[in-house]
Amino acid sequence: MFRLQGSKVLAVDMTGDAVKAKNGSMVAYDGQMTFKKLSGGGEGIRGMVTRRITGEQMTVMEVKGHGTCWFADRAAEINLVGLQGDKLYVESSNLLVTDAGLRTGTTFTGLRGASQGNGLFTTTVEGHGQAAILSDGPAVVLRVSPQYPLTVDPGAYIAHQGGGLRQSFQSGVTFRTFLGEGGGEAFQIRFEGEGLVYVQPSERETIAGDV
Repeated sequence: MFRLQGSKVLAVDMTGDAVKAKNGSMVAYDGQMTFKKLSGGGEGIRGMVTRRITGEQMTVMEVKGHGTCWFADRAAEINLVGLQGDKLYVESSNLLVTDAGLRTGTTFTGLRGASQGNGLFTTTVEGHGQAAILSDGPAVVLRVSPQYPLTVDPGAYIAHQGGGLRQSFQSGVTFRTFLGEGGGEAFQIRFEGEGLVYVQPSERETIAGDV
């Protein structure tokens, strides 16, 4: 159902089913499609409360019908993630398309989100199906195991998945502090346990890593 055409365009073939996509990300379609605007932050009352608390204005559209839809966003690289009942944690700005059957919501992430200007929450996607996430440059998927914990610069972090993955924050010296670019108290994200972490080769234009 999801297939990449090059690395920056996602084609989704639909036979009466639906997908949820980042608002404004559709670049073309053929066949018969209907479009419905949804609000981000998750479904139901909890989603509404979360949006009010976080001020998250992420808008999502539901695309349904028969034919093919093509999606892209600012020429960013697109990466496909398969979910088999597990949960994906992803920055809302990096989520492009999900199967309509996947549940989306929000979760509290602590300081990292605040440092990136994304609020204190990150988006969760769970269930069985596919999701497409965006990265600035080709994403690198790094495996975390109990023997090999992973430390990531907040500006390069996109997403992580795996029920056995624990996330914490380390203050102190970051990669950028060594280069003399840090200002304020710097921190990194540390992952321990078992799972996958997605990072991008280009850091966001933010004060990520400095609180």
